[in-house]
Amino acid sequence: MKIVSIGGGPAGLYFAILAKKADPSRDILVVERNRPDDTFGFGVVFSDETLGNFAAADPESYAEITRAFAHWTDIDIHYGGTVVTSAGHGFSGMARVKLLEILQRRAASLGVRIAFETEAKDPSDFPDADLILAADGVNSGIRAKYADRLQPTLDWRRNKFVWLGTTRPHPAFTFHFKPHATGLFRVHAYQYDATNSTFIVECTEGTWKKAGLDRASEAETLEFCENLFAEELDGHRLVANRSIWRTFPTVRCAKWSFDNVVLMGDAVHTAHFSIGSGTKLAMEDAIALADAVARYKSVPQALAGYEAERKPQTEAIQRAAQVSLEWFEETERYAGKLAPLDFAMSMLTRSMRITHANLKLRDAKLVADVDAAFAARHGAPADTPPMFVPFKLRGLTLANRIVVSPMCQYSAEDGLVDDWHLVHLGSRALGGAGLVMTEMTDVSAEGRITPGCAGLYAPEHVVAWKRAVDFVHKNSPAKIGVQLAHAGRKGSTRKAWEGIDQPLPDGNWPLLSASALPYKKGNQTPKAMDRADMDAVKADFVQATRNALEAGFDLVEVHMAHGYLLASFLSPLTNIRTDEYGGDIGGRMRFPLEVFDAVRAVWPAERPISVRISAVDWKEGGNTPADAVEIAKRLKAHGADIIDVSAGQTVDDDKPAYGRLFQTPFSDRVRFEADVPTMTVGNISSWADCNTILTAGRADLCVLARAHLYDPYWTRHAAYEQGYKMPWPPQYGSARSFTPRESR
Repeated sequence: MKIVSIGGGPAGLYFAILAKKADPSRDILVVERNRPDDTFGFGVVFSDETLGNFAAADPESYAEITRAFAHWTDIDIHYGGTVVTSAGHGFSGMARVKLLEILQRRAASLGVRIAFETEAKDPSDFPDADLILAADGVNSGIRAKYADRLQPTLDWRRNKFVWLGTTRPHPAFTFHFKPHATGLFRVHAYQYDATNSTFIVECTEGTWKKAGLDRASEAETLEFCENLFAEELDGHRLVANRSIWRTFPTVRCAKWSFDNVVLMGDAVHTAHFSIGSGTKLAMEDAIALADAVARYKSVPQALAGYEAERKPQTEAIQRAAQVSLEWFEETERYAGKLAPLDFAMSMLTRSMRITHANLKLRDAKLVADVDAAFAARHGAPADTPPMFVPFKLRGLTLANRIVVSPMCQYSAEDGLVDDWHLVHLGSRALGGAGLVMTEMTDVSAEGRITPGCAGLYAPEHVVAWKRAVDFVHKNSPAKIGVQLAHAGRKGSTRKAWEGIDQPLPDGNWPLLSASALPYKKGNQTPKAMDRADMDAVKADFVQATRNALEAGFDLVEVHMAHGYLLASFLSPLTNIRTDEYGGDIGGRMRFPLEVFDAVRAVWPAERPISVRISAVDWKEGGNTPADAVEIAKRLKAHGADIIDVSAGQTVDDDKPAYGRLFQTPFSDRVRFEADVPTMTVGNISSWADCNTILTAGRADLCVLARAHLYDPYWTRHAAYEQGYKMPWPPQYGSARSFTPRESR
């Protein structure tokens, strides 16, 4: 088998080592345009978790690599004149040129041929090769030339950075956040040998331009950074190595291979340097590809198997890298607003790969300090887990910060809820959640999504809801809120399990929306609302609010998300009106704010109102997170107490970016930039996630849906696992002495 690697970086060299070791008869050539000791940057960094893979794949190179390591366990965060240290992490750094030397030497010892200072621009240069690696880096010429087959996307990020070195050793992974007259500068620094460190300087493009760095030569950049960080460098110098200001490209490819050519490393995917994964990803690519070549009978099968296995792994890392790089792009959001300890917690958990729970395993003292500070701000005992710290809105105090999300049950008759809803809501209140929310509850019969949707528009609805509310209040410390809504153009459809968003086979009712646009092909076209329609809908919301008060609800939430009636006014995708209720965001908010004001006017001043919004439409031309901030600011100005930050579902052809905690960054942004409390939703499943979100300041309440469907007692189980004692209803008093045990 003849193998060629176009590119002699870590990906190409490491695969060559593994492939040659597996079968010495293979003819393997590595073609590298640079000289053996040419390198960009200074050091590479690996976490301890990564090293086990290298040890198993090739013990010989692993032993030599680890002998060259500088190892440390701490992260130092310099912010606001203080240093917060987090221990117990485990990192190793080494000079990039040293890593290449080790891999080159190991490859040559196995019989791999390496051709330095040799340019190879196309796989066609090697017509007799059985397998060709395109390991030609972030600026891959092969990826560009075959873009129609690989379908790459390059997302050039906003911040500017320059890769420098310094003679000052950094015995911890060090982050500096340095204010300057032109803006905030960030430094990512780590040691790569006994006497040298990588020193990456980063800032926003605006700061970069204000500082004149857009016109600076390499020498002038070096001088500026040495002066700015003179105290931090403590007499040491900075070192340049082709150190020019850059922007980071996030590279993704829909396809990883074609014919017998496969992309590897930075040619196919990149992960931001803030999580230190570029070289790790490249070398793990090599391990996975070598395994696939060994497992499958043919090259096409091996490449398909490699992509199927490896792509989801790298996409997960890229998601973490994305939220990490966005945190560094938006550090100004937190600087000056968070105390050093809270700032450190936000930074340490930015990628969502490190949670409150595993950070506690690494550094129990730091987490105890974070928790104590969080509890103290809200008058709770220092040892209270964050999710059990009470939360106050107006005259309402929640016993904890866990919310049962509104979840449509499609089990009402003519809007009338029954025993199913009583048990559904009551069991979750007994289960320990601080706030239980009803499902989307409609303000009129015409405002329902389906015939099975709940309503609060008739006297009998009040009686039925009051039964559930009274049960919650009598038997638990939980509070209960009602989500009021009108389905708009998404109404008159079947129950979810009968065909979600599909029109009813008969008995359809007329629909209203901001504009006469059907939700999807085959659905009813709604009427574009006129003034009379607006007045009628507003009156329906007012009456439903009065009914909610009569039923005894503690909180009202106005639903302005997910493409329903009020949301249809907010989004430019669904609002194409040319009157005063369309156009810019002020016009699009006019009617939703009229409704909100009317609801606020009849809801008691001591009781809070929340508003659910879609923070992003996930389609070009729709609302963006910046729009969500503006919407939240205006709602706050009109008396909204908390914003329930969701996303999407505005249009049928949106392209959501799902993942763990995928909506939490939107809550974070709204909370800080609109200066308003928030609830966050979206794939929250563990109490560790909740504690992380809360202590990092990303939300004030955590809203869980499917977790509560699976386990109504989710909150009580979370309390038990954290050693926190919750009160039990007297009927369940014997549960206090019960100790759950794993089944055998």
